[in-house]
Amino acid sequence: MKPEFLNLAIGIDLGGTNIKAALVNTQTAQTLSTLSRPTRDGEFEGDTPRFALTVREIVHELEAQAGHKLRVGLSAPGLANPDGHCIDWMPGRMHGLEKFHWSAFLERDCRVLNDAHAALLGEVWAGAAKDTQDAFMLTLGTGVGGAVWSGGRLIKGKIGRAGHLGHITVDANAVCDDFNTPGSLEDSIGNQTIAQRGDGRYATTHALLDAYGAGDEHAAQVWLKSVKHLAAAIASLINVLDPEVVIVGGGIATGAGERLFGPLQQALDGFEWRPGGNAARIVPATLGDSAGCLGSVFNLLQNS
Repeated sequence: MKPEFLNLAIGIDLGGTNIKAALVNTQTAQTLSTLSRPTRDGEFEGDTPRFALTVREIVHELEAQAGHKLRVGLSAPGLANPDGHCIDWMPGRMHGLEKFHWSAFLERDCRVLNDAHAALLGEVWAGAAKDTQDAFMLTLGTGVGGAVWSGGRLIKGKIGRAGHLGHITVDANAVCDDFNTPGSLEDSIGNQTIAQRGDGRYATTHALLDAYGAGDEHAAQVWLKSVKHLAAAIASLINVLDPEVVIVGGGIATGAGERLFGPLQQALDGFEWRPGGNAARIVPATLGDSAGCLGSVFNLLQNS
């Protein structure tokens, strides 16, 4: 057996659209092989969700490459059970995921984690938060996800709810979001509200950004208002969590680049409390689609 196959685990990122997987060297965080398959949410074979069968097929395929049975770390949407064997709460989609016991189904050690928690752990292990003890992450996409790394550990809270940073209030007079949070950060910058925020002029945040980059005054007003809300939220979270680094990722951040980080830093220069000149570093996520797989393996190693 090749030396690089002696310390391996499988990381699975179970998403609503695709299942991403990686064969990972647990000593170096190096990804040796990757796979992706459609999730096919809503499809069943008997009582078993199709996505569970696909996960099992992926595990067997990656084990065939390794030449021996492997442990599995898996991330998925929803609140993970404290024992790490299932997702306890995920209403509305990913049918069959709630209470599905992955270790029993896969017949091996499998640790389950919320997908946003896993993304941050990936950045802690091998990305933008490597070698830090205090960090938090925001992912800007359809909504706004989040997770917190404090004192060298992932903050999960009593029921796994900790880290839902998109559901903090930035405007108490605005309407409530899907989590009953008034004027949430998610509604202020998430792609799902772009039609309302942009007066129907932009189909997506990327379209808004294109108009902003081209010098459109209306687009600038809409985008910079959203960035101001994001900066206010980050400054508030810095006061609560005192991080060394703040990671901003997700599809919106990746697509925006300096159109986000430039005005965001400028707004934070006005908002952030910096005793003794100490400022938190605001950095883009670096691992992209591999963060969830790597974070799932890191979680497995921490809880073995």
